[in-house]
Amino acid sequence: MSNNSEYFNANKATWNDKVKVHAESDMYAMEAFKKGKTSLMRYELEALGDVTGKSLLHLQCHFGQDTLSWSRLGAKCTGVDLSDEGVKLAQKLNSELNLDAQFVCCNVLDTAKHVEGVFDVVFTSYGVIGWLPDLKPWGKMVAEKLKKGGTFYMVEFHPIVWMFDYLDSKSVIKYGYMQDEVIYEEYEGTYANQDSKMVTKEYGWNHGLSEVINTLTEAGLKIEYLNEYNESPYNVLPELVETKSGNYVTKEKLYPLIFEIKATKL
Repeated sequence: MSNNSEYFNANKATWNDKVKVHAESDMYAMEAFKKGKTSLMRYELEALGDVTGKSLLHLQCHFGQDTLSWSRLGAKCTGVDLSDEGVKLAQKLNSELNLDAQFVCCNVLDTAKHVEGVFDVVFTSYGVIGWLPDLKPWGKMVAEKLKKGGTFYMVEFHPIVWMFDYLDSKSVIKYGYMQDEVIYEEYEGTYANQDSKMVTKEYGWNHGLSEVINTLTEAGLKIEYLNEYNESPYNVLPELVETKSGNYVTKEKLYPLIFEIKATKL
């Protein structure tokens, strides 16, 4: 782990900077959220159904909107994030909205050291595993934090999406589908506000679907399903087209934009 500490430190600094920019962005729609609008998307709402009374651990929760949305639906939630600024804002929102979620600041791979107990549901979504150099300790931690018979659910951008470089005006395949080497990017703006003057400096890793599936099964989870979709609920890539459902697709629909996995701890 120590080999990657400089990458994690750089990513933490970037995510701390992103918190203020994102909290003020249209994408995160903070005022609407405070008035009761859910930040959850159709995929995860349909997959997890009624969460009333269930304990739910949300990994890599940013500043907690999804965690608090699950809390509003009756789950007993704990959110974990690397960014102390993110956790600080999540705790502030939790108090302001009179909810009972808990938030913990730590590297997601160290969750088991910082969060006690086991959960009915472990949830993670949209732009999460690319921050991790190796998925095996992540999968082990997910299994460790789940009750026997508990549900793991993830919805994530498809690995094909991460093969492209989006920094110039057109998308070009630049990175390997199963590339082991770290990817460094530096650019102005963020996915939630491309006009922001903040400089994003981040390190990431690509993980193919077989790596994700094998990681989870080796950790003792039974995969209930893996689904791939052309439509993304987020308009975060260049030149996406809005559909009637309010999701976004590439013009040609040549490859999936997201995937979801639901699994059970045996």
